[in-house]
Amino acid sequence: MKYSISKSGKVIEGRVVLPSSKSISNRVQIINALSNSFEPIKNLSDCDDSKAMQNILFSNTNTFDVGHAGTTMRFLTAYLSKIVGEWTLTGSHRMKERPIGVLVDALNSIGAQISYLEKDGYPPLRIFGSNITGKEVELQGDTSSQYISALLLIAPTLENGLTIKLKGKIVSRSYIEMTLKIMEEFGVKSEFKGQEIFVANQAYKCIPYTVEGDWSGASYWWSFMALAEEGKLYLDGLKKHSFQGDSGLVPVFEKLGVKTQLSKRGMFIEKVSTDCKKLKFDFNQMPDLAQTFAVCACLKNIPFHFTGLETLKIKETDRIFALITELAKLGYVLSEPAQGELAWNGERKQEDENVVIDTYHDHRMALAFAPVAMLRANVVIDTPDVVNKSYPNFWAQLKELGFTVEVK
Repeated sequence: MKYSISKSGKVIEGRVVLPSSKSISNRVQIINALSNSFEPIKNLSDCDDSKAMQNILFSNTNTFDVGHAGTTMRFLTAYLSKIVGEWTLTGSHRMKERPIGVLVDALNSIGAQISYLEKDGYPPLRIFGSNITGKEVELQGDTSSQYISALLLIAPTLENGLTIKLKGKIVSRSYIEMTLKIMEEFGVKSEFKGQEIFVANQAYKCIPYTVEGDWSGASYWWSFMALAEEGKLYLDGLKKHSFQGDSGLVPVFEKLGVKTQLSKRGMFIEKVSTDCKKLKFDFNQMPDLAQTFAVCACLKNIPFHFTGLETLKIKETDRIFALITELAKLGYVLSEPAQGELAWNGERKQEDENVVIDTYHDHRMALAFAPVAMLRANVVIDTPDVVNKSYPNFWAQLKELGFTVEVK
């Protein structure tokens, strides 16, 4: 299936109720499971990833398929390793291509019993859950933050607690800190000093919890506004002082011509003028927004040089390759100057005829390219239902704001 997206006029205004944070929802679900809590989780995300987590945690089988849900795969690998029983954890074809050896090695080093059913270092996994003693593990700091968060979530339940020593540059530190802050809300104390994180053996408190709105999902509306001629949107559900690293998008989008104003329950965003000639930014703390900004900057004809993108190749797809390939269809010639970098120097070529944006089974490709409809008629996006992974209501909200979304 393909969607053709278009809009009459280049003005956007209205109200958008944002989805709940997938990242927070999945962390809280694991904490509730570890503490055997029956306290409610309010405003739990209804995206595919969070549904997959919920269904598995309440399942009565021992074989689990996470589909495309990467966070669910990483968090459950750690969780199941300490739940007594024999478990099989698998996923989609793409999930079987996403490495998990770093996490498995770390868990096995502290007493877990995890083996590979097909290719070494990749799902599917066989997990023999048992009592893990914990103590100390060492990881590269530039590995996926989800590996580190998976270990942290089970850390307080381990007999000896856990010390994680991170070597070299720490990427996506904001996601690690988000995990620790959520754990603190549930009564767990930790220390994060320099390159070491320590969590002692202690109990999670059973408390009711309300999940805040998703800043990653909100980013696409900032992009729509940046590409509009004029407009104003109210984004309902965001917290200014958020645990989410993606909340750092506000000053970057200000450079691209979007003014942000805080309200009690969200944010007002408004189109303003900008004189930005080139955008340089280190996405170390919010790598999931690289697609949003790359597409937006190109459409605004603003050259850019992005760094801190080391983890983008092991996401739902190789996002560096995907961005270079799909933006080339629109006539933008991007490059990868070095590992973890993406750049556009302003070079253009003839755009393709009848452009169809491929999404590579990656929700953020569909979401990041949708704002192109502000400047180009009848943008066509392949497999648009991939947005269900994080933002199931996205296309319906576009229609409510005056966009035409048709099956092509």
